[in-house]
Amino acid sequence: MLWVVLLLVAWGAAAVSCIRLCLVTAGAAHRPQGAERAPDSPELNLYETAFLAGGPQRVADLALVSMHLRRRLLLAHTGWATVVDPEGGDEVERTVIRAIGPEGQSRIAPIRAAAAAADAVRGLADRLVASGLAVPHGTRTGLESAVRAVRGAAVLVVVLAAVSLLMPGQEAGYAGPVAAWFGLPLVLTLGCLAIARVENHPYSPWASPSGQRWLDSLPAPVRGADRDLLAAVAVRGVGALEDPALRAALLSGARSGG
Repeated sequence: MLWVVLLLVAWGAAAVSCIRLCLVTAGAAHRPQGAERAPDSPELNLYETAFLAGGPQRVADLALVSMHLRRRLLLAHTGWATVVDPEGGDEVERTVIRAIGPEGQSRIAPIRAAAAAADAVRGLADRLVASGLAVPHGTRTGLESAVRAVRGAAVLVVVLAAVSLLMPGQEAGYAGPVAAWFGLPLVLTLGCLAIARVENHPYSPWASPSGQRWLDSLPAPVRGADRDLLAAVAVRGVGALEDPALRAALLSGARSGG
């Protein structure tokens, strides 16, 4: 019977994708070969904290907010950045100023992209990976690909089940057993996705288990101080900003950059 062949295809896709996700997830929990032992209480700067919490884009957002608070940049709610003081305090800030260009004004989206791709941010990421605090790029992309494969397998199971149920010339009472048999690989894929979500949410995809423990150990920022505001942005992102104009400026840049 044709539906049996379709069932075998569904089981094969579900099993292969789920096994792959399990293997990738298990590999992500291990320290990369040659990585240094992460200290129990690492001393990280705000850029490093931002990377562990939100990746390169979070580092770029942190630099933009820091420069705005120190009056080196003016971030408008329309999504434009204007240079006020062309002296950058570090290499990430100098990358921001170079990205704005000689005219001294640019949209925020390309600035964020340039800062996130800067050599300074890549070097920061390499140091965190070497210390065992960040997940290597290949592992992170492999996990994302494995999750997409399981989702695709779940969709395939549903499609093959529908095809099997709609095939003409089937015997009476055929639908129930077919639906039950196809329900098994569907439960497998959905269960695997649920477990993966529980294991990784609300954790950062950029931080290793050691890096996530560091993030979890951070105290809640105290309102009213610029450094505490920057710490909140590093950990929680642009949503931590209380200034609606500044938040609109960065969110506008993020939308136009997507």
